[in-house]
Amino acid sequence: GCILDGKLYPFGEIARTDNCFRCSCSQQAMLCCSLFHTPIGYDKENCKVVFNKKSCDYDVVQKSDPSKECLVYSRV
Repeated sequence: GCILDGKLYPFGEIARTDNCFRCSCSQQAMLCCSLFHTPIGYDKENCKVVFNKKSCDYDVVQKSDPSKECLVYSRV
C-alpha cells in the first residue's frame, strides 16, 4: 500500500482520504488531487474562511457571526 500522513492506504483508487484528497496508490507512486476548492473572491473585510472537514470544502462565514455564510464570487 501507500502511506499518507502516517496512514496506510491499499493499492488502487482511494475515493477520499482523511485529509480530503482523492488518490491513486500504485507500487510506483501515490498521486493525489484535492477534493476542495479555495475561495478567493469574497468580502475579506467582513468574512473569513473556515475548512469544513465533513464536507471537504471551505466555508466562508461572517466574522461577526460564523453561523451566517458569505457570498463567494470565485474559487480556485
